[in-house]
Amino acid sequence: MISLIVSLLMACGSSPSENAKLNAGQVEPEANVVFSSKTQLATFAGGCFWCVEAPFEDLDGVISVISGYSGGKEKNPTYSEVSSGKTSHKEAVQITFDPEVISYSELVDIFWQTYDPTDVGGSFYDRGPQYKSAIFFHDAEQKKVAEESKARLDKSGRFKKPVATPIIKYTNFYAAEDYHQDYYKKSPKEYYAYRNGSGRDAFIKANWPELSDKKYQATPKSELKKNLTALQYEVTMENATEYAFQNEYNGNKESGIYVCIVSGAPLFSSKDKYESGSGWPSFTKPIDARVIDKPIDRELGMTRVEVRSKLGGSHLGHVFYDGPAPTNLRYCMNSAAMKFIPKQDMQSAGYGDYLWLVD
Repeated sequence: MISLIVSLLMACGSSPSENAKLNAGQVEPEANVVFSSKTQLATFAGGCFWCVEAPFEDLDGVISVISGYSGGKEKNPTYSEVSSGKTSHKEAVQITFDPEVISYSELVDIFWQTYDPTDVGGSFYDRGPQYKSAIFFHDAEQKKVAEESKARLDKSGRFKKPVATPIIKYTNFYAAEDYHQDYYKKSPKEYYAYRNGSGRDAFIKANWPELSDKKYQATPKSELKKNLTALQYEVTMENATEYAFQNEYNGNKESGIYVCIVSGAPLFSSKDKYESGSGWPSFTKPIDARVIDKPIDRELGMTRVEVRSKLGGSHLGHVFYDGPAPTNLRYCMNSAAMKFIPKQDMQSAGYGDYLWLVD
């Protein structure tokens, strides 16, 4: 086992026969439920592509995530060529997503949390240009979103060193060999040994707040029935909708964050709140898309995207593709499903890690 872990630390993975290679267009993506006919691409490099692929796989709105090689001049590169530094490509992932369900901005927010964006020489144990990070933008809007997000993260002071990830114009992407796709599912022991042994997990734990069901536990329904108001229970547990304009947070202009009333998980920042005119508190994006679910809602004779608290198991509202930049989304939430934590109380309430998202 020791020798196995050592070999895993040498690179993203050991290469079986190159006959296992699947060139671009030959990898069959695992398609998720598609809401609209719109699709966009996002391409990120953050060292080992196994570790960048996995965090995006189970997000609603993400249609497929493919590991591969991007940014170089050579055509149809192989893993052995890229990993040995014989090409000008980087290990990367390409995400196909539905912008009516999840935005590019949300994907960038998650990407920052998957690796060390201050590392200029590679990524954790993997060194060399082939393992350096990059955001490959596909159009001017993606470039703007990525640059603004990078500047905000840099200004936050979250890291001791400056954010070094370059934002580069997208040129190409070649899918990696089939055995690299969904590696975290195919070889979970090796995958998690690599993550842990390379130092990636330790870095993420040290620099980003925990978002898990251990920290934010859902309250049992029996207790919710006692502790919540009738409206709060009906909204969160029975998918009810409160009255427009007659709710607690629609007109709230204070700085702070909105958390799940069932689990306490952080959901939205006041920085992303705007006046939509709908009568319900509206946001352009969540604090972290990984803490919400967005199932398709076909009730009431309509087809909509519901928004649910993943850790609370509760109904929050719906998301619509009619919002402002940078996401074009309107997260239309029920006040009764959330609790507002004012900025001055965030530290004492245990949400100090999110102050930079409010400033």
